[in-house]
Amino acid sequence: MKIPPVKGMRDFYPPEMSVRNYIMGHWKAVSQRNGFLEYDGPILEYLQLYTLKSGQEIVEQLFSLTDRGGRELAIRPEMTPTLARMVCQRINSLPRPIKWFSVPRLCRAERPQKGRLREFFQWNIDIIGVEDVVADAEIIFCTLDFLQAVGLTAKDIVVRISSRKLLSEALIEIGVPAERLDPVFAILDKRSRLPQEAFEQILSDQIPDQSIRSQVQTLMAISTLDEVALLARSEGACKAIAELRRLFEILHRMGVGQFCRFDIGIVRGLAYYTGIVFEVFDADDQLRAIAGGGRYDNLLAMFDGPNLPATGMGMGDCVLEILLRDKGLIDLQRIQQGLEYYVAYTEPGLMDHAIGLAAWLRRAGRSAGFCYRPVALGKQLKQASDQGCRYCIIIDRQVEAGQVILKDMSTGDQRSVTLDELLRQPG
Repeated sequence: MKIPPVKGMRDFYPPEMSVRNYIMGHWKAVSQRNGFLEYDGPILEYLQLYTLKSGQEIVEQLFSLTDRGGRELAIRPEMTPTLARMVCQRINSLPRPIKWFSVPRLCRAERPQKGRLREFFQWNIDIIGVEDVVADAEIIFCTLDFLQAVGLTAKDIVVRISSRKLLSEALIEIGVPAERLDPVFAILDKRSRLPQEAFEQILSDQIPDQSIRSQVQTLMAISTLDEVALLARSEGACKAIAELRRLFEILHRMGVGQFCRFDIGIVRGLAYYTGIVFEVFDADDQLRAIAGGGRYDNLLAMFDGPNLPATGMGMGDCVLEILLRDKGLIDLQRIQQGLEYYVAYTEPGLMDHAIGLAAWLRRAGRSAGFCYRPVALGKQLKQASDQGCRYCIIIDRQVEAGQVILKDMSTGDQRSVTLDELLRQPG
C-alpha cells in the first residue's frame, strides 16, 4: 500500500532541497549583513498565544490539538506571537533595539492553492524598540536587499506602501465609526481579491450608509500621497502623511526608492498593525504578495509586556520560488551542491587506493566521493558527472609515483598533479 504525503505538505528531494537551501541561505546572509540576530522558537505553542492576538476565529486556520495532559496546543502558523512571547520573557535583559530574524517552518490549515500551501518556510525580520520611521525603512531596505541579491530588479517587483494610521484617520473623518475600523480593514484588505459586486456587498454589511460607502470607495481609488494630503484635515492624518513622506525620502537615500510607491489599498488585514504597512508584489501583478509587514506598536502589551514600538516583515518561500522560476533565476546546475572531487581508478586493484585518497581529502576539508564497487573507468566518470563533481581524480599505475590525473569535469581538460597540488586547488 502506497501512502502519499499529506495534502498541502511538502517532500524535498535533493533538487528541491537545493532550491530551499539557496533561498534560505540568502535570507540568512542578508539578515546578518543588515545587523539582524537569528532566533527560533518551538514548533508547538499554547493555542491561547494565537487566539489572544487574532481572536477565536484563528482556530479554524491552524492545526490544533489537545495533548495527553489536556493542554490545548497549536502548530505555529506564524512567528510574530512567538517573538512577542520570547521578548516579553526577557525584556529587562535584552539590549535595545531588539533586531532579530528567523526562518521557521510554519503550518496553516488552509486550502492548498498556487503559492499557498499548508506547510511553508517564512523569513521574518523585526525591529523592536525604535519608534522612528527609520526602522520601517530598515525593514523595507533589508527585504529589497534580499530580492536584489537573488536577481530581481525594479522591473520585476514593487513595494506598495501605506499607513494604517492614515487610513484610520481618513475613514473616521468620512464617518466610519471607530469601533468598526478593524472589520472594515479586513474587508478592504480583500478588495483586490474579490469581484466588485461581492466586495460592495460585504462592505455594505459593515457600512449601511450609502453616502459613507461611496466616500470610502473614492478614498480607496486615490493613487498618490499628494491627493490624500489635499483631503487630510485631522492632526493625526497630517502626521501620518508626514511620516510617509519621510519614509520615502529615506528609502530614496538608501538607494531603493525606485522599487517603492504609495498605495492606499495596502491595508494588511490583521488587527495588530498600527502604522506603516507594506506588501511586495511582482510587477505584473500575477501572483499573491511575495512579502508583507508593517508596524505593530501594541503587540507586546497584548502579552502583558511593555508598550514598545515594533515593526517587521514576513516572506514565505512558496510565492517567491514561483516568481524566481518565472524569471529564470533558479539555475539548478549553479545552486546544487556537488562534490569537489570524485576519485576514480583505472583497474579494480586500485579501488582501496581510491578509498584512502577520498578519505584523505575529506580530512583535509574537501568534499570527495568514489564508486562503491569496482567498475570500468567510463562508468565511474559517468557517475562523477551525474553527481555534479567539479573534478575527477584518476589513479593510474602508468602515472608517475606520487601523482594522479586531475580531470576538470566542465571542460574535459586533464593533467598530472601531485597530492600537495590537489590541496592547492581552489575550493
